[in-house]
Amino acid sequence: MQASSRQLRLMGTVIDMKIWHPEAESILDQVEELLYLYKDRFSANDLTSDLMEVNYNAGVQAVPVAADLFELIAIGKVHSCAPNSRLNITIGPLIQTWRIGFSDARVPSQAEIDEKLALINPQDIELDEEMQSVYLQKEGMAIDLGALAKGYIADRIVEHLRRVGVSKGLINLGGNVLTFGQASHNADGNWHIGIQHPNFPRGNNIAILKIKEGSVVTSGIYERTFTHEGKTYHHIFDSQTGYPVASDVASLTIVSKQSVDGEIWTTRLFGQPIQEVYQTVQEQEGIEAIIITKENQMIVTPGLRNQIIVAKGGQV
Repeated sequence: MQASSRQLRLMGTVIDMKIWHPEAESILDQVEELLYLYKDRFSANDLTSDLMEVNYNAGVQAVPVAADLFELIAIGKVHSCAPNSRLNITIGPLIQTWRIGFSDARVPSQAEIDEKLALINPQDIELDEEMQSVYLQKEGMAIDLGALAKGYIADRIVEHLRRVGVSKGLINLGGNVLTFGQASHNADGNWHIGIQHPNFPRGNNIAILKIKEGSVVTSGIYERTFTHEGKTYHHIFDSQTGYPVASDVASLTIVSKQSVDGEIWTTRLFGQPIQEVYQTVQEQEGIEAIIITKENQMIVTPGLRNQIIVAKGGQV
């Protein structure tokens, strides 16, 4: 059976899809429709999205939302409020002040940063499960699901593909990769997933990961950057300081069954000391990690050590 592929630019990234099915083109049409639906629901940059309706009503009133948006916000709140978590879905005001990744990126004043820090407490999200509504307690609050949405969407897309009879495929939402089924087109039956080299242009891998099926999610300080007066700032923010996180980690990859779990843990852990990241992953069931330091040292948790092929510039 021949594979069919499709690529589109959406949600601020490039999305690649590859599936094996006799009616692949019509199925990919369905997936494209779903992607646009999720963009219209979850985007923090589309002024007409369902999420933005919640943000516009911060400090005003609760907003009823679709079940999947409610579920994703609820997941985000739980993990944002967890002890020592670096994930914070109320970080929207800070993101929109710095604008890293957009043409109008800038370094805000300390007064601006302090003002936004007062608005990014995930405890201030009120969820009414019966009404399926979301209320942000303070005017000026804004939820940003950018740290979770791609993983959640990938999981929903694969659920749909399985439901319509697709036996195997790969979804790549801007570097968040989710595979399902056996990669019988490869001699070893594994999917071969490249791990981006933090110091080289996109497409240059520091390692190749071989997996049966599952999710590979990477967060890195190289993804979106902004240079001002000789200093480079990246897009992963510290909710305590209001500035990009200071870390010896250049990228963190989480391998899991569900893509949303990879999103959760790369964000919860990014910025913690390397030993703490490694230890926490070891303690969590169902996840493994590849940590790449700024010196290109690769630290791999035990469950992946026989699945890694080191490429140029890497050292384990």
